[in-house]
Amino acid sequence: MTLPLAYYQSPDVVKLARDLLGKYLFTNIGGQISGGIITEAEAYKGVGDRACHCFGGRRTARNEMMYHAGGVAYVYYCYGMHHMFNVVTNVQDQPDAVLIRAIYPTHGEELMLSRLHQSRMSPSLTNGPGKLTKALGITRQHNGCSLSSDVIWIEDRGLQIPDSEVQVTPRIGVAYAGSDALLPYRFVTTYCPTGQL
Repeated sequence: MTLPLAYYQSPDVVKLARDLLGKYLFTNIGGQISGGIITEAEAYKGVGDRACHCFGGRRTARNEMMYHAGGVAYVYYCYGMHHMFNVVTNVQDQPDAVLIRAIYPTHGEELMLSRLHQSRMSPSLTNGPGKLTKALGITRQHNGCSLSSDVIWIEDRGLQIPDSEVQVTPRIGVAYAGSDALLPYRFVTTYCPTGQL
């Protein structure tokens, strides 16, 4: 079942980041579907979070999509080389988002290999936010795309990740955020009941 827009408009972005583990992220780019199970996600908690692009109420052309009502993609370019895919959450003008950092590929594996110029599947194929977007064909042109569209969407297929199989850690690469860099807003799992992960 594709997640409804109301799902993304929860006021608790940290809880939502945890809940996204086990959901399926899909893209349909040029008529080709690829996707997989979300296995790593980080929460960014709006204007009060020094690691967030909107800290202090900062509002620019780059981060404007974060102020949209939850249920759209926020895609930005990082270090001049990687696209980063975020799920915008909360209500209009409350700029929370979840950075999707990794998936376990389940659909369109050959397509992902081709996009990443790899010859075989491996656990590291989509275990970083830059590799993930490249594998799924996500670029800045998808910034603002509705997550209930037929281009990018997230499904609940009933996979529940038990708390015992989730690591909760500080976020990665946000040392500049001072004490906020230590917040336990990153959720990671390698669990799958079918033994695939």
